[in-house]
Amino acid sequence: MNDLHQVISALTADGDDVDRLVSGLTPEQWALPTPAPGWTIAHQVAHLAATFRMAGLAAADPDAFTGMLGRLSGSFTANVEAAMRPFLAEEPDVLLARWRTERAAAEKAIAAVPATATVPWLVRPLPPAVLACAGMMELFGHGQDIADALGVHRLLTDRIRYLVGFGVRVWDFGYQARGLETPDVSFYFGLVAPSGARWEFGPADATERITGPASDFCLLVTRRRHRDDLALTATGPESQRWLDIAQAYRGPSGPGRAPGQFAATAA
Repeated sequence: MNDLHQVISALTADGDDVDRLVSGLTPEQWALPTPAPGWTIAHQVAHLAATFRMAGLAAADPDAFTGMLGRLSGSFTANVEAAMRPFLAEEPDVLLARWRTERAAAEKAIAAVPATATVPWLVRPLPPAVLACAGMMELFGHGQDIADALGVHRLLTDRIRYLVGFGVRVWDFGYQARGLETPDVSFYFGLVAPSGARWEFGPADATERITGPASDFCLLVTRRRHRDDLALTATGPESQRWLDIAQAYRGPSGPGRAPGQFAATAA
């Protein structure tokens, strides 16, 4: 994650992929329900627009972002809905244009932050490259919901290494989201990239081990597929538990997806 230029390039490419999913959709398609209960494709794009707007503000004007955080309510759900509301009020073509504007502004602002600096964020300050990876996580998860609503099969590239690294970095979020004590344990992750390369994270001799396709790992930590529908293997009792609670985002875990909900297990 140290090369900020490469991470921003990957973030931009992932945003372009989601843009291609929604470009040219009819108003009726924007209203299609997605696997997220109560969310249409328009909700997914509105959420992305709001998230990138916050990221751009955090990178460009940290004081303004900190002031905004101080005005948030204590309800995570209410804050998400409030951030999305002005975007959802727009017609689809305007919503798409606004999302593109917020994306471009955030990418530019994050890229301008010195790589060794930090950017204020929702819980703690993050290096700009890590914030960009968090943006890739948002694009992956909400992009998957859009693809599922449209019945589109996404072809992933080794760019997901940045998301995999982020998911490994925040492996404890699932415990925190449920008010569980984070165990004092080390995990080994041995994952196979879309290209066939092998990516390894954590101690090679760890007894708690997660192995399998990197794409399935991304689907797991964004909670877009149930563990039963993924080709991930857990070795060790805590690894088995972790597959049930893994998530790479803050806030409520949500219901996730049901076993067998999707015929295809790959993104």
